[in-house]
Amino acid sequence: MAIDGGGADVSEAPRRVPIEPGFFTVPESPGESPRLLGSRCTSCGERFFPRRVVCAACLDDGLEDVLLGPRGTLYTFTWVHLPLFGALRADKGGYGVGQVDLEEGPRVQAVLAGEREDLSIGMVLSLELETLRREENGDEVVIFRFAPEGAAA
Repeated sequence: MAIDGGGADVSEAPRRVPIEPGFFTVPESPGESPRLLGSRCTSCGERFFPRRVVCAACLDDGLEDVLLGPRGTLYTFTWVHLPLFGALRADKGGYGVGQVDLEEGPRVQAVLAGEREDLSIGMVLSLELETLRREENGDEVVIFRFAPEGAAA
């Protein structure tokens, strides 16, 4: 624990690291939303998640990296009646998995935050991060998920 001259704890907050690099951003500012890392075809404009090297629509290889999200609409979902594997919230009785239509176009599959009764097809969702586990060095390993708009993380 680091202490400043006034006796206050000035320890750094745990570092958040993605479970797999290259799929989403991990903002440094708590008020900033995470974003998905996708691709956009420079020929036809189609957008993809995850990133691609060849466009699935026109087969061009001229793709550029783009940020996607953080908002989308729940297209469909199901409820998994088991705890999320490896999660800190293993005491929960299940979790949602859904397909989310991003405002930019792609439909993505993701874990959903909240309880079964909190979710409904057509609702607006926001991208957020969930701590999956804590490493021995203090790092928080995070995944992305979507939560009902306005819900607390």
